[in-house]
Amino acid sequence: MKIFCRFFLFPTRSWLIVILLGCLSGCDWLAPVDFRGDRRFTAQNLGVIINEKDPLSVQVGEYYQQKRGIPNKNMIRVSFPPTKNQISVEKFQQIQAQVDQQLSGNIQGFALTWAAPFRVKCMSITSAFALGYDPVYCAQGCQPTAPNAYFQNPSHRPYRDFQVRPTMMIAGKNFAEAKALIDRGVNADGTHPQGTAYLLITKDKARNVRSVTFGETKAALGSQFKVEIIEGNVLANRQDVMFYFTGLPKVEKLETLQFRPGAIADHLTSFGGVLNGKGQMSSLRWLEAGATGSYGTVEEPCNFPQKFPHVPSLMKAYLSGATLLESYWQSVFWPGQGIFIGEPLARPFGQS
Repeated sequence: MKIFCRFFLFPTRSWLIVILLGCLSGCDWLAPVDFRGDRRFTAQNLGVIINEKDPLSVQVGEYYQQKRGIPNKNMIRVSFPPTKNQISVEKFQQIQAQVDQQLSGNIQGFALTWAAPFRVKCMSITSAFALGYDPVYCAQGCQPTAPNAYFQNPSHRPYRDFQVRPTMMIAGKNFAEAKALIDRGVNADGTHPQGTAYLLITKDKARNVRSVTFGETKAALGSQFKVEIIEGNVLANRQDVMFYFTGLPKVEKLETLQFRPGAIADHLTSFGGVLNGKGQMSSLRWLEAGATGSYGTVEEPCNFPQKFPHVPSLMKAYLSGATLLESYWQSVFWPGQGIFIGEPLARPFGQS
């Protein structure tokens, strides 16, 4: 049997305390745990990618750097025509090469400062940046896809530990929308907002598959945060929405809701990640209504719940003080077809 030991470095110049744990007859290895640095995921770990040919992307990126204090070395500039919703694998690889040339070693995740393109062939662009483009993350028809190694793993250094750089798009149709989103996220930090998690069991059988986790969610987290399970297709006239998860192609009455600072909301449907979509509701509608983060798929996922956020995992991570970026990425097992949108560093349940 192996015996493990750790030594802890405390923030002092005068002495080193070595604590040997469980060592009775020697140590198999020593693993340093350094308490001198900030072990959270912060602005120091986020790379912000700006498309210099997109004036809105430049404006959003510069505003985000100012509001979040992103280091200059983390600001990554690429250049490509912003006219299409989808780009080819070849074009993405060219953009990825531009990013790789500017990477610093501390970057553990990315923020994209545009709303288009949102797709790379069969993958979402956020997943392509996070995982690297690979057809194993896509599906032809109703098939599973490659898993996310970061799923349910509460690491604050996902690239170091899992070779995943979780990516989120700071998306808006115009600067006013993107600015409002950024401000909501920044203003939410450390506020520990009160509110309710609304989990809707809808009559849409195909899109209601995620509701099997709602009872588990309430049992696990109901003592920590108010959770209300509602049978019905519509939530209206609520002023305390912190979480809202449902399964419908279009969600009604969003204009009657008041979202709390840092709120998360999404709907399980086939094409919520088509951000300019008209047949089904775009996930952007959640942000326009006042949410701070959302998610949707960019091509037909079938109704595999693994391709959508696992509600108890998402809420647990967020309520534990993780950022929006970390929490969403830790909750999707098969994320290749899904796009993550919102303010990545929003952290309402962390320390201010």
